[in-house]
Order: sequence, then C-alpha cells, then structure tokens
Amino acid sequence: MIEPLAAIFGGVLGAVAGSFLATLILRWPEGRGMARGRSACDGCGRVLGVLDLVPLLSALVQRGRCRTCGGAIDPLHGRVEVACAIIGALAVGFAPHLGGVGWALLGWLLLTLAVLDKRHFWLPDALTLPLAFMGLTIGLWSTDAVMIDRVVGAVAGYVGLLAVALGYRGLRGREGLGLGDAKLLGALGAWFGWQALPFILLLATTLGLLAVLGALATGRSIDGGTRVPLGTFLALAAVPGWWVAQMIVG
Repeated sequence: MIEPLAAIFGGVLGAVAGSFLATLILRWPEGRGMARGRSACDGCGRVLGVLDLVPLLSALVQRGRCRTCGGAIDPLHGRVEVACAIIGALAVGFAPHLGGVGWALLGWLLLTLAVLDKRHFWLPDALTLPLAFMGLTIGLWSTDAVMIDRVVGAVAGYVGLLAVALGYRGLRGREGLGLGDAKLLGALGAWFGWQALPFILLLATTLGLLAVLGALATGRSIDGGTRVPLGTFLALAAVPGWWVAQMIVG
C-alpha cells in the first residue's frame, strides 16, 4: 500500500527536482551552465523571482507565460516537473525508505537522459556514470540483485553495446551507435543485474521499431541514415524490462 504522507513528500521533492532538471535539459546542450546567472525569461530577459520559480504552481498561475512580456514559457518545464513529481510520489510512497529514494533518483535521471537523447542524441557521461555508481550503492536498497550480478551487468552492458558499435563502424565505415548508449546499458546492468539486460534490450528495440513504423505511417521519410535515439528507448524500457525479467527469471 502507498503511504500518503510519504507520497506527498516524494511528489513535492520530485517537482523541485523536475524544475532543476528541466532547466538543465534546456541549458546544457546550448553550453549554458546551471551556475551561470539566475533564471531569466527567454523572451525579454527579465530575471525570474522566487514566485516565478515555484514548481508547477507558477506555470499554472501565469498560464505558461512570462508576467512581463507575455512570451510563452517552454512547456518542457511543466512536463518534466509533473513527470518527476509522479515518479517521486510513486517511488517514495510505495517504498518510504532508502530504497524509494533510490527508485526516485533512478527515475529522474532516466527521464532526463531520455529527453536529452530524444532532443539532441546525447547521453552525457556526467549523468550515465553517476547512474552506474548509484546502481552499485543506493541501488542495493532498491533492487534485489546481488553485487556480483550488478558488476557483471555493468561490464556486460557496456562491453556488449561497445562491441556492436565497433563492429558497425568497422563494417560500414561510419558511426551507428553512440558510446553513451553502451554506458547507459552498463548503468542499467549495475541497477538490475545482468539477467535483466536481454529483456531491457528486447523491449527497447521493440519500442524503437514501433517508433520507426509510426513515423512511416505518418508519411515521414526514413532511410539508412535516419537516427534513432536508442538511449531514449533504453530509458523507457529499463523498469518494465526489469519487471519482466523478475517474472520470468525470478
């Protein structure tokens, strides 16, 4: 059963985390650091005050627009805040202990990586490597994989996709798979153990195939050079793939 007070706490914490992560997603690919200056409106440049930065509530009160110039605020802010609030509420509500904090951190980082890869085909080491470290530390309280399975999973996930990337490059003479994907799969191995990796990969590739078929169905042009954000699908498939592995492998 979910603990209501813990869920509320996790939801509030998630909304705050989402506010930070949404800003990170928007600023980082443009080379704008989080520590460089206070948040400001992209339209008029007005520095945002405390009341403008309250997660979720500010956007609702201001109807998604700047109070000064009326310019639209990127809807990514609200979407990430809501998603992180839901992740936090579910994680901490169902597991009001250190394990729940681990699930929340995993969910928030996977969401961030999924959006970054979808938008920019980028899985930064500054997120994937800490994710792997957390899988070998706080992850011990979140999932029941033993340490040896986590270590094997981290190595197998990374080396497996690294071999695919190097093999593709050798055969085709061009990049076909980013090393960020290999590091992300290794991080998931650190969280869930090597047994979950085949199921995560199968689900991720299935989601990728469905996305390509959906694009074709809507008239988009797809060819051998079309890029597919595998990291996004790995992030989406992580927890469901682990759950399936739990049901089948035990």
